[in-house]
Amino acid sequence: MGCASLNQYSSSTIRFGPRNNLGLIEYDPIREASGIVASRNNANILWIHNDSGTPAVYAVNTRGKHLGIYILHGCTDGDWEDITIGAGAGADRDYIYIGAIGDNQSQRKSRSICRMQEPRVSEYQTPVTQHIYDVDVLNFRYPDGSHDAETLMADPVSGDLYIVTKRVNPAGIYRVPPVFPAEEPITVERIADLPFKYVVGGDVSPAGLEILIKTYTAIYYWRRPPGEALAQILRRPPETVPYIWEPGGEAVGWGAAAQGYYTVSEESLGIPARLYFYPRL
Repeated sequence: MGCASLNQYSSSTIRFGPRNNLGLIEYDPIREASGIVASRNNANILWIHNDSGTPAVYAVNTRGKHLGIYILHGCTDGDWEDITIGAGAGADRDYIYIGAIGDNQSQRKSRSICRMQEPRVSEYQTPVTQHIYDVDVLNFRYPDGSHDAETLMADPVSGDLYIVTKRVNPAGIYRVPPVFPAEEPITVERIADLPFKYVVGGDVSPAGLEILIKTYTAIYYWRRPPGEALAQILRRPPETVPYIWEPGGEAVGWGAAAQGYYTVSEESLGIPARLYFYPRL
């Protein structure tokens, strides 16, 4: 893909509305929120994780209220950078995927993705702590050296996972076949490039027809015609959608019905993390 100038991208201000402030992230230990994804099975539930510390995902409702801590056993590779939801071992199940894909110095020979079946959560429940032992791990390596990455996406059409690198321009997009578990690292495939860097988050809509990819300062958007591969779409110039800069803002995720998209940030510069939503008009 050629390195098109960012000013060639058109703005989609007609498509999505202004930012709504949904409130503070209630649970104080969520201080380094690096990923967010909306539950497919639990109404008004979002999953968030820190990028270090306890290997856990946190359930919050769509107002930021704390509902549960879900600690993953056997998934302690560190530097968790993004979270997504997709198909898994059973066709009737949704799985949470967590990408231990950060590598600030680009020195690690392999990285990993962890998978667990999505728990049942009620938006009205008293906060719980639950230990998850049924966790699958896929270890992988890149075909072209080590990379730092902060974006993990699941394609509901193909079932594949995708990683986007962070620190180099062009950013590399890699396809990861979901061959869980994989103790010996598999080699992933580079399928496209993006003409910018500092990619810190991304998500594919639940129907697979829209893609968001976030940098620190902008969110890029692609619409996917039915029948086209994700690699084809991401080779095209994107549009931009509304985004107001957040200090340490690294997470973006579609709503459960693609009715808009959420963002959340790390707690940076002494500013508490808030949950934001950009509604579809």
